[in-house]
Amino acid sequence: MTPHKDYSEEELRYLKLLARQFPTVRAAGTEIINLQAILNLPKGCEHFISDVHGEHEAFLHILNSCSGVVRERMDLLFSNSVPRAELDQLATLIYYPEEKLEQLKPTLEDPDEFYRITLHRLIELCRLVTERYSRSKVRKAMHPDFAYIIEELLYTHSQEIDKHDYFENIISTVIEIGLAPDFISALSALIKWAAVDHMHLVGDIFDRGPRADIIMDSLLRHHSVDVQWGNHDVLWMGAASGSRTLVATVLSNSIHYNNLEVVETGYGISLRPLSVFANDVYRHCDVSRFAVKLTGEDAERFSEKDRLLSARMHKAITVILFKLEGQKILRHPEYGMDDRLLLDKIDYAHKCVTIDGVTWPLEDTDFPTVDPADPYTLTAEENAVIDQLTASFERSEKLQAHVRFLYSRGSLYTIYNDNLLFHGCIPLTEDGRFLPFTLGGKERSGKAFLDWADTAARQAYYYRRGSEDRKLGMDFLWFLWAGRNSPIFGRDRMTTFERRLIADERAWAEPKNAYYTLYQDPAVCDRILREFGLAGPHCHIINGHVPVKARKGESPIKGGGKLIVIDGGFCKAYQPTSGIAGYTLIYNSRCFRIVAHQPFVGRERAIRENYGIASSTDIFERLESRRKIVETDLGREIQKQIDDLRALLDAYRAGAIKEEHR
Repeated sequence: MTPHKDYSEEELRYLKLLARQFPTVRAAGTEIINLQAILNLPKGCEHFISDVHGEHEAFLHILNSCSGVVRERMDLLFSNSVPRAELDQLATLIYYPEEKLEQLKPTLEDPDEFYRITLHRLIELCRLVTERYSRSKVRKAMHPDFAYIIEELLYTHSQEIDKHDYFENIISTVIEIGLAPDFISALSALIKWAAVDHMHLVGDIFDRGPRADIIMDSLLRHHSVDVQWGNHDVLWMGAASGSRTLVATVLSNSIHYNNLEVVETGYGISLRPLSVFANDVYRHCDVSRFAVKLTGEDAERFSEKDRLLSARMHKAITVILFKLEGQKILRHPEYGMDDRLLLDKIDYAHKCVTIDGVTWPLEDTDFPTVDPADPYTLTAEENAVIDQLTASFERSEKLQAHVRFLYSRGSLYTIYNDNLLFHGCIPLTEDGRFLPFTLGGKERSGKAFLDWADTAARQAYYYRRGSEDRKLGMDFLWFLWAGRNSPIFGRDRMTTFERRLIADERAWAEPKNAYYTLYQDPAVCDRILREFGLAGPHCHIINGHVPVKARKGESPIKGGGKLIVIDGGFCKAYQPTSGIAGYTLIYNSRCFRIVAHQPFVGRERAIRENYGIASSTDIFERLESRRKIVETDLGREIQKQIDDLRALLDAYRAGAIKEEHR
């Protein structure tokens, strides 16, 4: 007989709380059986994406196709029985069900037959991609209006003699009552859900591309996702928190790349205060160095008047930015960035500036709001403009919802299933030691610094408005964006001043942290992994930030396979350098594989011509045996739940807690 256990008051309090959810021995025992069964299922598929930079069409296509996983499953089922053209059409239908059905309707000679064939194929595919999950998990993912019907079809085979008529009658009734399009959409959603169990977005959702807000909307709807903050994400997080400096940076970047749609249309932020100010104060100024980058249709659509106004706005907000950045550097000597105080180094008489002992000629010194004797103080008009713009960022409900999501689902780094994920770098010295930072009154490096930095970044958003702690947090977000060797910037300096005002590109250099050289060494990668408590043959560092120059033969796999760079290369401006549209990573129960993508042709053409993103897959690491949930982070959490439930069973049997009979 098992001796009676003496329970502490704390143990009993916890077990009584657990007993509210499982009030009987049978309820607790049944849950143990369910959880124990889940532990022996195959690990779910993880999808890693990085550096999407507002390219919403390409991102959504990668998301819908799960980097080719959906098509791979289709080929496995149908490649020997269905013509390729029909498979292409079926894939597009899964990715964009409503749009593709709308396009197909006028071309269908026998719509009912099309629906019947399509539904049969989707159900068969759905059956394949959901087989690794428990019925309970699949049921929760189904569209609630169709859950019962889908479940019946998934677990009833049309080939079963006794159930054939039952199966076919369900399909026929769905078509007859006009619900086939909605049912196709519901099945397509379930297939996409099942293809990937969890997504990691390894930073840089914002900037460069047109609609980061659409990407954020899709992330809010995603069933399972985490985010590692990129430098461009932190920039928008700071702007939403009320940092005038980061608001100025967002607008300077957005105007420079002619990417105001996300600001004005996506987030409803009016730039009228800036346009009025710029048109007035900079009307007679040289703005040639601040011409906006225009490509494609924009280059033809923009009139000379539009170009001039954009350049004036760009110059106006950039000068405000230079002043605000200078104020931050002066306020925080611990940042060690005094050499980036450049407005006071301008020699207006000789039109030059001296940086690190080198004198560079300036293309523009026409700054009507800069007082050479007090260059970092904003004029009254500049103060009014940046205050109005900052208030608009703070009042944008959609932006605030998106930034709250980034804070709740995001972090500077994540450890997930023995992989270390971060956007930029772990700052290193030239000899491979972890680079120390003396911020917050204490020297920290490696994991300790990233943990402190993650906390400091949160105080910018969550501390009381107007408080000194919130101001310090907002200043630190700026440091993460542009600070020397910041873990998500990873460079010695950000040369916006030089790029705007100096023609000689040698002045534009932004030396990278030693990490980007040393990560080729497996020993360095192992040292970083150990710093974060990871060791073993299948532990990896996964990061983005720096495009892989595939055109020049560079590999995304570094450190002898210990580190994988998955800069998505979605940004069109980077693609001439990289030669491709970047990489995504798939990690399933059997292997790690990296997927290289070609540029996306656009949503409209993809739907019209059944055109996907051309991709190639490389399996670079196979597991010795199929990995099960019991070996994952989720499995460890489930095991803790099982242990707690076993303790509850013991407490019931010992009489320490009584069953509740209803």
